[in-house]
Amino acid sequence: MSEIPASPFERILRNNGAERVSFEAAKYFAEELEEIANIVAEDAISICNYSKRKTINKKDIEFAIKNFKKKYI
Repeated sequence: MSEIPASPFERILRNNGAERVSFEAAKYFAEELEEIANIVAEDAISICNYSKRKTINKKDIEFAIKNFKKKYI
């Protein structure tokens, strides 16, 4: 179950051209994107820990997203 509400994801789908979006579709979209966000977050935390810092910064997120794209896209 997603911690993020489905309505913002329904809005994303509609903003990208979907005429109608079922609640189940928006909920599934939210769950899957949350899983991707968790993978990126774990990588960013690893980068931060490796650098012996406690604060995650924008560069950590950017690097983690870049790594994610290389692996999966």
